[in-house]
Amino acid sequence: MKQEKLIWGYKELFAILLLILVAVPIIIENIGQRIFQDIFQNNLYAGTLTGLIMAVVFMCGLYLIVLKPKQLKWVAIGLKPFPRSDWKVIVGGFLLLFVMSIIILFIMDVMKIGIDNSKTEALKEESTWFTFSIAFISAAIISPIYEEILYRGFLYKWFRLRWGKVLGILLSSLIFMIVHIPTYNTLSVNFVSGVILAWTYEKSGSIMPGIIIHGLFNGIAVILTTMSF
Repeated sequence: MKQEKLIWGYKELFAILLLILVAVPIIIENIGQRIFQDIFQNNLYAGTLTGLIMAVVFMCGLYLIVLKPKQLKWVAIGLKPFPRSDWKVIVGGFLLLFVMSIIILFIMDVMKIGIDNSKTEALKEESTWFTFSIAFISAAIISPIYEEILYRGFLYKWFRLRWGKVLGILLSSLIFMIVHIPTYNTLSVNFVSGVILAWTYEKSGSIMPGIIIHGLFNGIAVILTTMSF
């Protein structure tokens, strides 16, 4: 990533963190998902709709808090094309994430720690092409796009330009891990994912490689979950 001047202050950071850690968890993930669960009586449907609403809220929040006041475009947080040479970064990042995840999951299996959550359990219980498609679109397309824009495009960039690469990677990855609570059994994978995806953004200067890696990884996870059924 090229040297850039930090154009956002603590006001924008605190507003985004308030959105990530307080407003969305309480209003959407807690209250909203319970309402959707009562309507659909299905964790997969409720979780997917919750995730879609979260994506819209986060993107609107970023635009209204981070971009519009400074008259910036999405390219300011890394949403831009990348050169063909960066495909090696994508391949390397994906392989590293895949291998590290296998090691972590192996250790968790030895320690008898399960990795299922409400969404994977619902997918296993009712595995059809329709439920698979919903889970795949949610995990491999929707989540990677808004999460990379939010956690790497803005948060990593903010921390990196303020406090350097190492703290930028660690702090953005820590927040990325925290927001996945209460799926405590996958938090270690979430943290490692955050580190690798932040490194990818650092190497390429674009969040597109991270979106591709994130999407491939989540897509394979959905496929393996379905096959295990």
